[in-house]
Parts: sequence; structure tokens; C-alpha cells
Amino acid sequence: MAFSPGSGRKIKRLALAVVLALGVGFAVVSLLKAHERSELAALSKSEASRRPAVVVTTVHAAERDRPLSLPGETAAWLESTIYSRVNGYVAAWTVDIGDHVHKGQVMALIDTPELDAQLAAAQAQLHAAQAQVRVREAESEFATTTYERWRDSPKGVVSEQEREAKRADYDSAIARLNAARAQVALNQAEVDNISTMTQFKHVTAPYDGIVVERRIDIGNLVTAGSTAATSPLYRISQDRPMRVFVDVPQSASAELLRAGIPVHVRTSALPGRVFEGAVTRTSEAINPQARTLKVEVDLPNRERLLIPGMYVDVGFSVDQTGRPQIPAAALLFRPKGPQVALIDADSRVRFVNVTIARDEGNVVELASGVKPGDKVALNISSLIADGEQVSVNESTDSGPPGGGLASAKSDGAAPH
Repeated sequence: MAFSPGSGRKIKRLALAVVLALGVGFAVVSLLKAHERSELAALSKSEASRRPAVVVTTVHAAERDRPLSLPGETAAWLESTIYSRVNGYVAAWTVDIGDHVHKGQVMALIDTPELDAQLAAAQAQLHAAQAQVRVREAESEFATTTYERWRDSPKGVVSEQEREAKRADYDSAIARLNAARAQVALNQAEVDNISTMTQFKHVTAPYDGIVVERRIDIGNLVTAGSTAATSPLYRISQDRPMRVFVDVPQSASAELLRAGIPVHVRTSALPGRVFEGAVTRTSEAINPQARTLKVEVDLPNRERLLIPGMYVDVGFSVDQTGRPQIPAAALLFRPKGPQVALIDADSRVRFVNVTIARDEGNVVELASGVKPGDKVALNISSLIADGEQVSVNESTDSGPPGGGLASAKSDGAAPH
């Protein structure tokens, strides 16, 4: 196939245009990449020189006379488990759960055939011993009169040997009489003991209270004692007044070691009702496992609205010391112990050791390390070093710490 003389020139011009277009495209792409690298380097340099931002809050003094609220549990003033004192069968029971009983009231009757037989046998032995005493008394009287006749007889009428024999008979009769009387006393004591035991056939209430549990029914075999193998008959309690037990954390125990501190008790079961009382006694010892102090509060409970075993909220009116208080989010736990990130006037971070006086969950009172008015960082990054300058964002929560953090605002420090 033949080409025209102008075809070669057209091809050359087309190839030259393609080469020029590729060169221009390569130059444009190179310029764009160079611009991107320059912007990235500038951005990296700017980010490297920017101060890390932290949210800070101001340390406030804890409120004085602020109530301390802790969970507690009610307990009966008196609570007793009633066991049988005699062996036998339940013949009858007269009270059931929820019944109010009075001291000495009969709650159940126990049939005791073995004890009754023992009492009859003891009484028979007593009657036999009493009869023996009468025999010994007759013998003693005869021996006494005989001895007196032989003793007063003129000398020479009776021999001294016969007189001494009658004296021995007299002494023996007196001794046998005394022994018989001692046996009567012994048998009488046995009768009295068994008679006393028969009184326990009537199971009575030891005090005024409420029956909270009945474990018997007619015909049940009951045994005397209160061992693990012995079944109880009843459980009763007295709920006027009512005890309230509270486990106080060790950090708050110092203020509650004394009796008489006013207390306000509330329960969700009785909305709107407030029961007033006072700290009555404490264990005066910290539980080594839970690190808590056992505190007891006594409440009158005249209306019997509180019952044993209820969970209640106990508010203590304690005089606070005005110690510095910070949010729990500002506390750092490090190998050196608890610390906070203190922000100084130059916006530099200083990690200082602190001593925790009271931990209330969302807020912590400190005994040392900071003072009211200081600024501390919240949830500070572990990458921030001691002495590093930061960009401070003040928390908008201006009140005492303890609530949730609001949105933060910048203090106007421009990043470098």
C-alpha cells in the first residue's frame, strides 16, 4: 500500500503533540505532589508545635454540715428462736406467724409421756422414803426410851457392857433416822426437778413480740436442746424499738465514732416518711475484710411501720471539715500512689501526690496535696509529661465538683 508524501509529516506532528502532552501532564502532576508534600510538612510542623488540650476544674472546699447518706438494714430489737426443753409430741399450738404474743403466753403444749412416768416413779420413791422415815422414827423412839432406862438404872443392877450396848443401839437408830430423812430430801429434790421440767410442757413467750416463724405441727416429735440436729419450734421478735445497722466506710468512720449524731432514715417502701433517730453505739473497730465500721441506730418505731430485714437509706448529719474536694475523674493512681495533675499559672502540668480523706464515688475529699482554688486536670492523657505546657479548657461546671461535666470552653490560649 502506498502512502502520500504528506502522510509522514502528519504522523510526525501527531507524535510530537503526544510527547508534548505527556510532558505537560508529568510537569503538572509533579507540581501537585510537591505542593501536597509542602502542605503536609507544614501541617505536621504545626501539629507538633500545638499544645495538648486538657479540661480542668477548680478545686472547691466540701460543704459543711452536708449529710452523709449510706445504705442500712433494719433488725429487731430482740429476736429469739424457741426450742423445746423436754422430749415429747406436740399436742397443740395456739399461735401462728404474725400473731402478737405477750410475755408468759402459752404458744404450744407438748405431751411428755416419758417425763410423766419419771415423775410418777419419783413420787413413788418419795412416798416409800417417807414411810421409811416413819419406821426409823419408831425405832429411834424405842431405842431412846430403852437407853434412858438402862442409863438411869442403879449401878450393880445392870452391867456396864449392857448399858453401852443400849447406847450403841440408840446411836444406830438415830443414824438410820437421819439417813432416812436424807433419802426423803433426795427424793423430794428429784420430784421437784421433774415437776419443774413438766412445766416446760407449756411453751411460753419470753417477752412481748411477734411470731415470725412456726416450725411445728400437731403430732411432731420434739427433742430437748438447741443443737444443729434439733428443730426449733418458733421464732419471735420484738420490733419496738427497731435497730438499724450501717456499715460505714473507714474514710468516714472518724466522724461517726461518737454516739448521739442525728440520723434520718428513709425507705422506698414508705415514700415520704422520715424516721428520726441517733447513733446509739458503734463497734469501735474496723472490719479488716470490708474496711467498714459497724454503726447502730435505734428508732422508736411506735407505729410498727418498719419491720426487720428492710433496706433503708440512712442520712447522718455530720459536721464536715471543709476539706478540698475534686471529681473522681481528676484522680490518678500511679506507682507512687494517688496523684492529681495540677495546672499552674503558666498552664504547665505538675503531678502532685495527694492523700484521700473520703471517697464518695463521684467525688473525693483530699487531706493533702491541693487546696481550694487550685486547678486540676480531668481524665488527663498518659502521654502528657510533668512540666509540659498544655492548652487549658475550663469546665463550665462552676459549682462544687460532683456533678456531670458540662461542655468545655477555651481559655483563649492560642496553639503554637
